[in-house]
Amino acid sequence: MVVMDVLSNALSAIYNAEVRAKSEVVLWPASKLVLNVLRVLQREGYIGEFEYIDDGRWGKIKVQLLGRINKIGVVKPRHPVSYRELEEFPEWLKRYLPAYNIGILIVSTPQGVMSHKEAVEKKTGGVLLGYCY
Repeated sequence: MVVMDVLSNALSAIYNAEVRAKSEVVLWPASKLVLNVLRVLQREGYIGEFEYIDDGRWGKIKVQLLGRINKIGVVKPRHPVSYRELEEFPEWLKRYLPAYNIGILIVSTPQGVMSHKEAVEKKTGGVLLGYCY
């Protein structure tokens, strides 16, 4: 089976498990990008603990869900955003979040994957990967 977008599959699996009120979900295949996005979601309090399971092939990730995610998804195409755009939050960025100061945008920056709030604090831009609220 060919998986075209590992991050999209992982976030869709998390959303589907949250809608069905599951307490955990197993994501596969695992990747460094998915692990970094999960670290951001954990720091922001949307998910609990997660662990990487090495099965000798592509790996799996078991994620504990806390029931705090209303919507999660990827941004396609992955838009580059500057520090100024993240700070001023123009109209085209507002369509991913329901209201001011609710939810996070996940941004891949030269300093690593982080939320848009952390990117503004560090005064760096990057590429939008996804959103969560």
